[in-house]
Amino acid sequence: MSYKRLDADDFLVSVDSITSTVWSDNTPALSTFVLATTASSNDAYYKNVYTSLAKEVQGDPEFAIAYGDVEGSGSVLYNNLVDGNSPSKTVYGQFRNLVYGDENTDFSFEGTTPKNIWALSVERSRYKEKLMPGTLNLKLTNGANNLELTDSSGMVTTDTYLECGRVYQLISGSNGTSYDGGNGHSTSNGTYGLFLPDVSLLIFNPQAVNEAIGVTPARSSDTDDENADKLFDAIDDGGSFGLNSEETLTSDYVFVRARNSEFNYSENPSFISGSTGDVLYSSMINSPQSFVTTIGLYNDTNELLAVAKLSKPLTKDFTKETLLRVKLDF
Repeated sequence: MSYKRLDADDFLVSVDSITSTVWSDNTPALSTFVLATTASSNDAYYKNVYTSLAKEVQGDPEFAIAYGDVEGSGSVLYNNLVDGNSPSKTVYGQFRNLVYGDENTDFSFEGTTPKNIWALSVERSRYKEKLMPGTLNLKLTNGANNLELTDSSGMVTTDTYLECGRVYQLISGSNGTSYDGGNGHSTSNGTYGLFLPDVSLLIFNPQAVNEAIGVTPARSSDTDDENADKLFDAIDDGGSFGLNSEETLTSDYVFVRARNSEFNYSENPSFISGSTGDVLYSSMINSPQSFVTTIGLYNDTNELLAVAKLSKPLTKDFTKETLLRVKLDF
Protein backbone atom coordinates (compact mmCIF):
# COMPACT_ATOMS: atom_id res chain seq x y z
CA MET A 1 0.00 0.00 0.00
CA SER A 2 1.31 3.45 -0.92
CA TYR A 3 0.05 6.92 -0.08
CA LYS A 4 0.09 10.21 -1.96
CA ARG A 5 -1.30 13.57 -0.87
CA LEU A 6 -3.77 15.04 -3.35
CA ASP A 7 -3.41 18.63 -4.54
CA ALA A 8 -6.18 21.18 -5.05
CA ASP A 9 -5.94 20.65 -8.80
CA ASP A 10 -6.87 17.02 -8.30
CA PHE A 11 -10.46 17.90 -7.31
CA LEU A 12 -13.34 19.02 -9.52
CA VAL A 13 -17.00 19.58 -8.61
CA SER A 14 -19.62 19.08 -11.32
CA VAL A 15 -23.36 19.82 -11.13
CA ASP A 16 -25.82 18.13 -13.50
CA SER A 17 -29.60 18.33 -13.77
CA ILE A 18 -31.45 15.06 -14.34
CA THR A 19 -35.06 15.16 -15.50
CA SER A 20 -37.69 12.43 -15.37
CA THR A 21 -41.42 11.92 -15.47
CA VAL A 22 -43.45 12.40 -12.31
CA TRP A 23 -46.33 10.01 -12.77
CA SER A 24 -46.40 6.28 -12.18
CA ASP A 25 -45.33 3.86 -14.90
CA ASN A 26 -43.16 6.69 -16.34
CA THR A 27 -46.19 8.22 -18.04
CA PRO A 28 -45.34 11.73 -19.32
CA ALA A 29 -48.95 12.90 -18.99
CA LEU A 30 -51.90 11.46 -17.09
CA SER A 31 -55.11 10.93 -19.02
CA THR A 32 -57.09 8.76 -16.59
CA PHE A 33 -58.11 9.93 -13.13
CA VAL A 34 -59.90 8.12 -10.31
CA LEU A 35 -60.98 9.94 -7.16
CA ALA A 36 -60.62 7.99 -3.92
CA THR A 37 -63.70 5.83 -3.46
CA THR A 38 -63.03 4.51 0.04
CA ALA A 39 -64.22 6.76 2.84
CA SER A 40 -61.43 8.12 5.01
CA SER A 41 -61.08 10.44 7.98
CA ASN A 42 -58.93 12.63 5.72
CA ASP A 43 -61.77 13.30 3.26
CA ALA A 44 -62.71 16.52 5.05
CA TYR A 45 -59.20 17.83 4.36
CA TYR A 46 -58.09 16.36 1.02
CA LYS A 47 -58.92 13.74 -1.62
CA ASN A 48 -56.35 11.47 -3.21
CA VAL A 49 -56.38 10.92 -6.97
CA TYR A 50 -55.27 7.66 -8.63
CA THR A 51 -54.98 6.36 -12.18
CA SER A 52 -57.09 3.27 -11.49
CA LEU A 53 -59.00 1.47 -8.76
CA ALA A 54 -56.15 -1.02 -8.58
CA LYS A 55 -53.77 1.83 -7.71
CA GLU A 56 -56.16 2.91 -4.96
CA VAL A 57 -56.14 -0.60 -3.50
CA GLN A 58 -52.34 -0.48 -3.55
CA GLY A 59 -52.36 2.92 -1.83
CA ASP A 60 -50.44 4.49 -4.71
CA PRO A 61 -51.86 7.99 -5.41
CA GLU A 62 -50.62 10.45 -8.04
CA PHE A 63 -51.66 13.66 -6.30
CA ALA A 64 -54.14 15.07 -3.79
CA ILE A 65 -56.67 17.91 -4.01
CA ALA A 66 -57.67 20.09 -1.07
CA TYR A 67 -60.02 23.04 -0.60
CA GLY A 68 -59.22 25.90 1.74
CA ASP A 69 -61.28 28.87 2.85
CA VAL A 70 -60.02 31.72 5.00
CA GLU A 71 -63.42 31.99 6.71
CA GLY A 72 -63.97 28.24 7.06
CA SER A 73 -66.88 28.03 4.62
CA GLY A 74 -67.62 25.00 2.47
CA SER A 75 -67.01 22.36 5.14
CA VAL A 76 -68.64 21.08 8.32
CA LEU A 77 -67.73 22.90 11.51
CA TYR A 78 -65.65 21.11 14.11
CA ASN A 79 -68.01 22.45 16.75
CA ASN A 80 -71.36 24.06 15.99
CA LEU A 81 -70.74 26.49 18.83
CA VAL A 82 -67.58 27.84 17.19
CA ASP A 83 -68.45 29.57 13.94
CA GLY A 84 -65.93 29.40 11.09
CA ASN A 85 -63.69 26.77 12.68
CA SER A 86 -63.68 23.97 10.13
CA PRO A 87 -61.38 21.76 8.00
CA SER A 88 -61.40 24.25 5.11
CA LYS A 89 -60.07 26.97 7.41
CA THR A 90 -57.40 24.59 8.70
CA VAL A 91 -56.35 23.72 5.14
CA TYR A 92 -56.15 27.38 4.15
CA GLY A 93 -54.02 28.17 7.20
CA GLN A 94 -51.65 25.24 6.64
CA PHE A 95 -50.96 26.13 3.02
CA ARG A 96 -50.66 29.80 3.89
CA ASN A 97 -47.98 29.02 6.47
CA LEU A 98 -46.19 26.69 4.05
CA VAL A 99 -46.13 29.16 1.18
CA TYR A 100 -45.71 32.49 2.97
CA GLY A 101 -44.45 31.50 6.40
CA ASP A 102 -46.91 34.02 7.81
CA GLU A 103 -50.34 33.26 9.26
CA ASN A 104 -51.53 36.79 8.50
CA THR A 105 -50.79 36.83 4.76
CA ASP A 106 -53.67 35.77 2.50
CA PHE A 107 -53.19 34.25 -0.94
CA SER A 108 -53.01 36.86 -3.66
CA PHE A 109 -52.88 36.38 -7.43
CA GLU A 110 -51.60 39.47 -9.22
CA GLY A 111 -53.91 41.83 -7.37
CA THR A 112 -56.79 39.42 -6.70
CA THR A 113 -57.23 38.12 -3.14
CA PRO A 114 -60.02 35.51 -3.03
CA LYS A 115 -61.30 34.08 0.22
CA ASN A 116 -60.72 30.50 -0.91
CA ILE A 117 -58.25 28.33 -2.81
CA TRP A 118 -57.81 24.92 -4.32
CA ALA A 119 -54.51 23.18 -3.62
CA LEU A 120 -53.07 20.33 -5.66
CA SER A 121 -50.14 18.52 -4.09
CA VAL A 122 -48.11 15.97 -6.09
CA GLU A 123 -47.42 12.78 -4.16
CA ARG A 124 -43.94 13.05 -2.63
CA SER A 125 -42.89 9.55 -3.68
CA ARG A 126 -43.33 10.54 -7.34
CA TYR A 127 -40.09 12.50 -7.53
CA LYS A 128 -36.68 12.77 -5.85
CA GLU A 129 -36.06 16.48 -5.42
CA LYS A 130 -38.43 18.99 -7.06
CA LEU A 131 -40.81 19.59 -9.95
CA MET A 132 -39.48 21.01 -13.20
CA PRO A 133 -40.71 24.46 -14.30
CA GLY A 134 -41.78 24.71 -17.90
CA THR A 135 -43.14 21.15 -18.06
CA LEU A 136 -46.53 21.79 -16.45
CA ASN A 137 -49.45 21.31 -18.86
CA LEU A 138 -52.86 20.89 -17.22
CA LYS A 139 -56.21 21.00 -18.99
CA LEU A 140 -59.40 21.93 -17.11
CA THR A 141 -62.76 21.39 -18.78
CA ASN A 142 -66.36 22.18 -17.90
CA GLY A 143 -68.79 21.32 -20.67
CA ALA A 144 -67.68 23.22 -23.78
CA ASN A 145 -65.32 25.45 -21.78
CA ASN A 146 -61.62 24.57 -21.72
CA LEU A 147 -58.66 26.09 -19.90
CA GLU A 148 -55.09 24.95 -20.58
CA LEU A 149 -52.70 25.94 -17.82
CA THR A 150 -48.94 26.11 -17.52
CA ASP A 151 -46.47 27.97 -15.34
CA SER A 152 -44.87 31.32 -16.19
CA SER A 153 -41.25 30.12 -15.91
CA GLY A 154 -40.57 30.69 -19.60
CA MET A 155 -41.69 34.32 -19.38
CA VAL A 156 -39.48 35.51 -16.52
CA THR A 157 -35.78 36.32 -16.48
CA THR A 158 -35.41 36.31 -12.68
CA ASP A 159 -36.99 33.79 -10.34
CA THR A 160 -39.18 35.00 -7.49
CA TYR A 161 -38.98 33.32 -4.08
CA LEU A 162 -41.39 32.89 -1.20
CA GLU A 163 -40.89 31.08 2.09
CA CYS A 164 -41.37 27.73 0.32
CA GLY A 165 -38.90 28.41 -2.51
CA ARG A 166 -39.42 29.43 -6.12
CA VAL A 167 -42.85 30.66 -7.21
CA TYR A 168 -44.33 31.05 -10.70
CA GLN A 169 -47.79 32.13 -11.79
CA LEU A 170 -50.31 29.72 -13.29
CA ILE A 171 -51.22 31.12 -16.70
CA SER A 172 -53.11 29.99 -19.79
CA GLY A 173 -50.60 28.49 -22.21
CA SER A 174 -48.23 25.55 -22.51
CA ASN A 175 -44.65 24.62 -21.68
CA GLY A 176 -44.00 27.69 -19.56
CA THR A 177 -45.33 30.43 -21.86
CA SER A 178 -48.70 31.90 -22.81
CA TYR A 179 -50.24 31.09 -26.17
CA ASP A 180 -50.54 34.58 -27.59
CA GLY A 181 -47.45 36.18 -26.07
CA GLY A 182 -49.61 38.02 -23.52
CA ASN A 183 -49.54 37.60 -19.78
CA GLY A 184 -51.85 34.57 -19.75
CA HIS A 185 -54.06 36.10 -17.02
CA SER A 186 -57.82 36.04 -16.79
CA THR A 187 -59.60 39.20 -17.86
CA SER A 188 -60.26 40.66 -14.42
CA ASN A 189 -59.17 38.18 -11.74
CA GLY A 190 -55.39 38.00 -12.08
CA THR A 191 -53.51 34.76 -12.67
CA TYR A 192 -55.04 31.31 -12.33
CA GLY A 193 -52.87 30.47 -9.35
CA LEU A 194 -49.33 29.67 -8.23
CA PHE A 195 -46.88 26.95 -9.20
CA LEU A 196 -44.43 26.09 -6.40
CA PRO A 197 -42.00 23.48 -7.79
CA ASP A 198 -39.81 23.14 -4.70
CA VAL A 199 -42.73 21.88 -2.59
CA SER A 200 -44.61 20.12 -5.44
CA LEU A 201 -47.66 22.32 -5.07
CA LEU A 202 -50.21 24.10 -7.26
CA ILE A 203 -52.48 26.72 -5.71
CA PHE A 204 -55.53 27.67 -7.80
CA ASN A 205 -57.36 31.00 -7.85
CA PRO A 206 -61.07 30.00 -7.91
CA GLN A 207 -62.21 33.41 -9.17
CA ALA A 208 -60.04 33.21 -12.30
CA VAL A 209 -60.94 29.55 -12.92
CA ASN A 210 -64.63 30.38 -12.60
CA GLU A 211 -64.28 33.24 -15.08
CA ALA A 212 -62.64 30.90 -17.61
CA ILE A 213 -64.73 27.71 -17.39
CA GLY A 214 -67.51 28.38 -14.90
CA VAL A 215 -66.28 26.15 -12.07
CA THR A 216 -66.40 27.67 -8.60
CA PRO A 217 -66.44 26.34 -5.02
CA ALA A 218 -69.61 26.65 -2.97
CA ARG A 219 -69.27 28.62 0.26
CA SER A 220 -72.04 27.33 2.54
CA SER A 221 -71.19 28.28 6.07
CA ASP A 222 -71.40 24.91 7.81
CA THR A 223 -71.91 22.12 5.27
CA ASP A 224 -69.58 19.91 3.25
CA ASP A 225 -69.86 21.23 -0.29
CA GLU A 226 -67.36 18.68 -1.67
CA ASN A 227 -65.37 21.49 -3.21
CA ALA A 228 -62.29 19.33 -3.82
CA ASP A 229 -64.47 17.20 -6.11
CA LYS A 230 -65.28 20.22 -8.25
CA LEU A 231 -61.65 20.73 -9.22
CA PHE A 232 -61.24 16.99 -9.73
CA ASP A 233 -64.17 16.93 -12.15
CA ALA A 234 -62.59 19.72 -14.20
CA ILE A 235 -59.26 17.82 -14.31
CA ASP A 236 -60.97 14.53 -15.13
CA ASP A 237 -63.00 16.09 -17.96
CA GLY A 238 -59.85 17.77 -19.31
CA GLY A 239 -58.09 14.42 -19.46
CA SER A 240 -54.51 15.68 -19.62
CA PHE A 241 -52.00 16.49 -16.88
CA GLY A 242 -48.35 16.58 -17.91
CA LEU A 243 -45.49 17.29 -15.52
CA ASN A 244 -41.82 16.37 -15.06
CA SER A 245 -39.41 16.44 -12.14
CA GLU A 246 -35.75 17.40 -11.94
CA GLU A 247 -32.90 16.46 -9.66
CA THR A 248 -29.64 18.33 -9.16
CA LEU A 249 -26.87 15.77 -8.97
CA THR A 250 -23.59 17.01 -7.52
CA SER A 251 -20.51 14.97 -8.35
CA ASP A 252 -17.00 15.24 -6.92
CA TYR A 253 -14.29 14.11 -9.29
CA VAL A 254 -10.96 13.11 -7.76
CA PHE A 255 -8.06 12.63 -10.16
CA VAL A 256 -5.51 10.16 -8.82
CA ARG A 257 -2.23 10.40 -10.72
CA ALA A 258 0.54 7.80 -10.56
CA ARG A 259 3.63 9.09 -12.33
CA ASN A 260 6.14 6.77 -13.95
CA SER A 261 8.39 6.75 -10.85
CA GLU A 262 5.58 6.12 -8.36
CA PHE A 263 3.74 3.03 -7.10
CA ASN A 264 6.00 0.56 -8.90
CA TYR A 265 6.99 -1.41 -5.81
CA SER A 266 4.76 -3.39 -3.49
CA GLU A 267 4.73 -3.98 0.25
CA ASN A 268 3.21 -7.39 -0.25
CA PRO A 269 5.17 -10.04 1.76
CA SER A 270 5.70 -12.01 -1.44
CA PHE A 271 7.67 -9.05 -2.86
CA ILE A 272 9.99 -8.18 0.05
CA SER A 273 11.89 -10.35 2.51
CA GLY A 274 10.37 -10.09 5.95
CA SER A 275 13.73 -10.49 7.71
CA THR A 276 16.03 -8.24 5.66
CA GLY A 277 13.64 -6.02 3.74
CA ASP A 278 15.37 -6.89 0.48
CA VAL A 279 13.52 -7.46 -2.77
CA LEU A 280 13.20 -11.20 -3.11
CA TYR A 281 13.63 -11.34 -6.86
CA SER A 282 16.61 -9.56 -8.42
CA SER A 283 14.69 -9.03 -11.69
CA MET A 284 12.29 -6.79 -9.77
CA ILE A 285 15.01 -4.47 -8.44
CA ASN A 286 15.59 -2.45 -11.60
CA SER A 287 12.41 -3.48 -13.43
CA PRO A 288 9.70 -3.72 -10.77
CA GLN A 289 6.06 -4.21 -11.61
CA SER A 290 2.93 -3.77 -9.52
CA PHE A 291 -0.81 -4.11 -10.13
CA VAL A 292 -3.24 -1.38 -9.08
CA THR A 293 -6.55 -2.86 -7.87
CA THR A 294 -7.97 -0.40 -5.31
CA ILE A 295 -7.95 3.31 -4.53
CA GLY A 296 -8.66 4.48 -0.99
CA LEU A 297 -9.38 8.12 -0.14
CA TYR A 298 -8.25 9.19 3.35
CA ASN A 299 -8.57 12.40 5.33
CA ASP A 300 -5.76 14.10 7.25
CA THR A 301 -6.40 11.93 10.32
CA ASN A 302 -5.84 8.78 8.26
CA GLU A 303 -9.52 7.80 8.27
CA LEU A 304 -10.72 5.90 5.20
CA LEU A 305 -13.57 7.86 3.59
CA ALA A 306 -14.17 6.09 0.28
CA VAL A 307 -12.96 3.07 -1.65
CA ALA A 308 -12.89 2.66 -5.44
CA LYS A 309 -12.35 -0.75 -7.01
CA LEU A 310 -10.97 -1.18 -10.51
CA SER A 311 -12.76 -3.61 -12.79
CA LYS A 312 -9.45 -5.38 -13.41
CA PRO A 313 -5.87 -4.99 -12.11
CA LEU A 314 -3.91 -2.25 -13.84
CA THR A 315 -0.25 -2.95 -14.58
CA LYS A 316 2.17 -0.27 -13.34
CA ASP A 317 5.95 0.03 -13.93
CA PHE A 318 8.58 2.67 -14.67
CA THR A 319 7.46 2.91 -18.31
CA LYS A 320 3.83 3.74 -17.51
CA GLU A 321 1.97 6.68 -15.99
CA THR A 322 -1.59 6.25 -14.79
CA LEU A 323 -4.46 8.71 -14.37
CA LEU A 324 -7.53 7.38 -12.59
CA ARG A 325 -10.71 9.39 -12.12
CA VAL A 326 -12.85 8.67 -9.07
CA LYS A 327 -16.44 9.98 -9.18
CA LEU A 328 -18.37 10.60 -5.96
CA ASP A 329 -22.11 11.29 -6.36
CA PHE A 330 -24.22 12.74 -3.57
